[in-house]
Amino acid sequence: MHLPPQCFYRMNPQLMREWADFTTEAVEGGGMTLSLSGPLTVSSIGIVDRRLRALDAPLARIDLSAVTEIDTVGAWTAWRLSEEHGAEIVGASDQAQRLISALRDCGVAGDIVPPRHDLVRRVPEAVGELVVGWGRGTVGVTAFLGAILVSVWYLIRNPRKMRMKAVVRQLELVGVSALGIIGLMSFLVGIVIAQQGAVQLRQFGAEIYTINLTGRLSMRELGVLMTAIMVAGRSGSAFAAQIGTMKLTEEVDAMRTIGVSPVEALIIPRVLAAVVMMPLLGFYAAAVSIIGGAFLAMFTLEIPFFTFLSRIQEVVPIHDVWVGMVKAPFFGLIIALSGCYQGMQVKANAEEVGLRTTMAVVQAIFMVIVLDAFFAVFFTNVGWG
Repeated sequence: MHLPPQCFYRMNPQLMREWADFTTEAVEGGGMTLSLSGPLTVSSIGIVDRRLRALDAPLARIDLSAVTEIDTVGAWTAWRLSEEHGAEIVGASDQAQRLISALRDCGVAGDIVPPRHDLVRRVPEAVGELVVGWGRGTVGVTAFLGAILVSVWYLIRNPRKMRMKAVVRQLELVGVSALGIIGLMSFLVGIVIAQQGAVQLRQFGAEIYTINLTGRLSMRELGVLMTAIMVAGRSGSAFAAQIGTMKLTEEVDAMRTIGVSPVEALIIPRVLAAVVMMPLLGFYAAAVSIIGGAFLAMFTLEIPFFTFLSRIQEVVPIHDVWVGMVKAPFFGLIIALSGCYQGMQVKANAEEVGLRTTMAVVQAIFMVIVLDAFFAVFFTNVGWG
């Protein structure tokens, strides 16, 4: 059962000394005298402040003679009341007078909430800020890529400076550790492609062409594309979170202080691992996807498993394999570049780590799909359609 503060005080009179209180008394000539008592501090003024804000009678004087203790919050409350009612503050101690004088000098008349512009103005402003943000982001990513290229050229001339242990560790994290989840995803995607393709082709009595559909789609597009999306969500986010946390804890600044280049120590191993592992993971995903399609065809289309796989070699042209393999390193570069760049942009607080990690994943997936569309048009024009 919830009791109001007044009942609580009546049941516990010994606690009344710990909380502020007030009384009002009418004076000649109109208005009232507000007499505050007890400690006017941040820990004791909460309840009485709500009651004071509910006062609607005009005040002529505010008496602080019975106040036993006062801090900035209490002084601000008394000063605010005097400003709102045009009342005179009397009975204030030396400490209260100093605090009220300091607050009076710091008083501002601005609105707490700034005025909000109308829709006609807000929309162009938002669009303009977005466009400017894209421009600055493009410049920042270009400069970041330039710093990576400079560091790569330095490492080519000084191969002993390459941190091979870091590269091998990132190869394991990006590639080997992802085999399980990518294999499962690709297997299920292959089942979906074969099942949906068979349903549509059955209308024309062409179920056998499910092999062509599954093979070409897996090798050319979905194998590497789904792998890139999975790597972006798994490794791209990890890059952004790891580097962002190091930036937040000033480890990156410490590396610069002792003469270690963060680009060489943190960025290049991750970029190299993503570029190297993406073709391997893409081919692995395409192969597992075809196995998934063969598994489904064995049960629904009564096509023997090994017959499906042998038929793949006949109906899938070799240039489809090369199309997927050519796209994969570029996808890996985009994913690593986005994750590392967003991680290096973390500033101020831990919330930015989460925000930048989200931005890294979203940007990487978006750019991968845009790049895939570009490659589709390009390979079609060069005769590999």
